[in-house]
Amino acid sequence: MIDIQVRLHDRFAVEFKTGYVVRQEGAGNEFMMNTWFFVPHSLDINASTYSKRDFYKDVKSNIRLITPVFSLQEIAGEESVPFAFLEAAFRGLVAGETPARISEYEYQIKMFASIVKSALREEVEHIVHNPVAGDREYLVEGYARRVREIARRYRALRRVVNVSTVPKDAISYYLFGDEYISNLVEFHTFRLLEELRREVPACFEASRGVLMGLIREEVGYKRERGFLVVERGSKEGNRAVIYRRGMLKKYAESELFLRASKRRDGVWVEQVYYSLAAGLSMIFATVISFSFQRSFGNFTMPLFVALVVSYMLKDRIKELARYYFVHRLGRRYFDHKTTIRIKENAIGWIKEGFDFISEGRVPAEVMNMRARPDLLEAENRVAGERIILYRKLVRVDAVALARYNQYDTSGVNDITRFNVADFLEKMDGREYNLYVPGEGDEYGTVVGEKVYYLNFLMQFRYDGRVNYRRFRLMLTRDGIQGIEEL
Repeated sequence: MIDIQVRLHDRFAVEFKTGYVVRQEGAGNEFMMNTWFFVPHSLDINASTYSKRDFYKDVKSNIRLITPVFSLQEIAGEESVPFAFLEAAFRGLVAGETPARISEYEYQIKMFASIVKSALREEVEHIVHNPVAGDREYLVEGYARRVREIARRYRALRRVVNVSTVPKDAISYYLFGDEYISNLVEFHTFRLLEELRREVPACFEASRGVLMGLIREEVGYKRERGFLVVERGSKEGNRAVIYRRGMLKKYAESELFLRASKRRDGVWVEQVYYSLAAGLSMIFATVISFSFQRSFGNFTMPLFVALVVSYMLKDRIKELARYYFVHRLGRRYFDHKTTIRIKENAIGWIKEGFDFISEGRVPAEVMNMRARPDLLEAENRVAGERIILYRKLVRVDAVALARYNQYDTSGVNDITRFNVADFLEKMDGREYNLYVPGEGDEYGTVVGEKVYYLNFLMQFRYDGRVNYRRFRLMLTRDGIQGIEEL
């Protein structure tokens, strides 16, 4: 299965979070994703002005494991799997310090924090969008009770490792996890309050005291432990809070991110095709030389002219053959191949390719879904949209994924961020003055916005099924103004 979430990252970037969920019974799981970008002609984005290098400069990808799924109730329960792994790692470190045990101890802290983050996010969504409205207050009370239990049990483990045989660095790893979990509780509880205030005002008023009590407990705990907290009127202090929270997030989630080594794809095949092109051109030149030598003899003017002409044509034939082979190569091979690993163990790969293509090479069903307005179709007869095809082929080995990962993980997430700054360079200014009639003979002006639309259509192929999603970005000279799914 392929799951895609699209959101705006900032004014200049859109983020695609693609989840590749594997079949556990098969070692090989292949996923194909094609994305067609329909770019307005006026932006002057084409093969001459926007190269492969430019595109890959604008694309940033991170590959990470899908976070193991546990509910808050499962984490807080007596038979909690994450807590069992965590406590075993803590007691293993106390039993004897070795590099392997320290590594396992740090790994379990990071994984536990990531699992808690995912569980908090899902629980907030469950409460706010619960179809049984009368259960929300009960769910909020359960949320607060379970969060307190999770925090209590994690903090109780401090005394397990706070012994003379455990190095200070290992204690720091525990404290990083403690601070990060506290930040998560504070953030998601505030988020729950905001969502309830906006979506369910009655539940917000009824549950406000419970949730604010939980927040005050966490803020008080952080002050007690010397962790940074947000302060009113403290610009420098709050800047430090944001920076530290970002660092803790990267630290805690680093175990989910997979190692990725990228290289060009199809290099050897490309060289074989180039050699074939050189061989074809040499065959042509040799045939011409032998034919004229046989007809006119050695050291004659016709032979001399034939050799010069054959040499000239040989180079052209070589370049044309190379172009033909590379064109065919591009259909079957990709620009890059990224091997993804858990530690040093390969669990799959991702291939990606970028090309400008003509409208004739776009599948008919994709063009039908593009659904251009009549005016745009008329304009395209003069200056058509530029079409970019971005291809991805993903293979994940479910057997290797299960072998090298302690938790049951359903697959991997590919988080790709696409920066549109290059598409804004030749846009007109954002504001336009428009004239409107007033009363009598009077008239006035109003300010309008000049906008451009970047349409992209995504095709997903997996296990014999094909699905499509279509999105549209609204752009101005100042950046992305919005995104909508059509």
